[in-house]
Amino acid sequence: MSPATIFQIHLVLGYIPWLLCLGAYAWPRLKAMDRVEAQRAIATLHSFRFFGLVFIIPGVVGPNLPTGFAVFAAYGDFATGLLAMLALLTVRIRSVFWPFVVAFNLVGTADIIIDYYHGTQVGLPTLAGELGATYAIPIVYVPALMITHVVAFYLLARRQTQAARHLASGAAAVDGISGSSFDLNKENSGRVEGWSNAH
Repeated sequence: MSPATIFQIHLVLGYIPWLLCLGAYAWPRLKAMDRVEAQRAIATLHSFRFFGLVFIIPGVVGPNLPTGFAVFAAYGDFATGLLAMLALLTVRIRSVFWPFVVAFNLVGTADIIIDYYHGTQVGLPTLAGELGATYAIPIVYVPALMITHVVAFYLLARRQTQAARHLASGAAAVDGISGSSFDLNKENSGRVEGWSNAH
C-alpha cells in the first residue's frame, strides 16, 4: 500500500471515531447545555488552533512541504485560534461574544475547506511524509474541528429558529388579546345599547 493511499485512508477514517464519540457523549451534553456554554465549549477546543503555525517551522515539517499549503494552513489556523480566544474572553459581553463565535466558525471552516483544496492541488497525499510531526493534525485533530464547526452552526441556526418561534408566538398572543378585547368591547356595546333602548 502506497503512502498516498494510506494518507487518504487516514483522512477518511479520521472522521469516524469522532462522529461516534460525538453521538455517544458530546452531542447529548451539548444539546442539553445552555447555548452560551455549548458555544464556549466548542470555542475552547478551537482556541488551541494557534498551534497551526507549526506548519511553517523548518525541521518540524519537511523542506519539500508545498509552501502554498503550509502558509495558508498555518495562518488560517492561527487566525481561527485567536478569534476563538476572543470569543472566550468576551463571554460575559454577549453583544461581542456572538459575533466572535460566528467569526471563528466561518474563518475556521473556510480554512479547513481551502486546506483540503490546496492539499489536493499540490498532491499532498504523495508528499504526506513532508508533514513530519504535523501528520497527526489533519488526521486526528482536523476531523474534530470540522465536526464541531458543523455542530456550532447547527446550534446557532437552532437559536435563530427558536427566537423566531418566540416572536411568532408572542405576536399570536398579542393578536389573541386584541381579538378578545374587540369581542368584549362589542359585547359591552350591545349591552349599553340594550340598556338605552330599555330606558
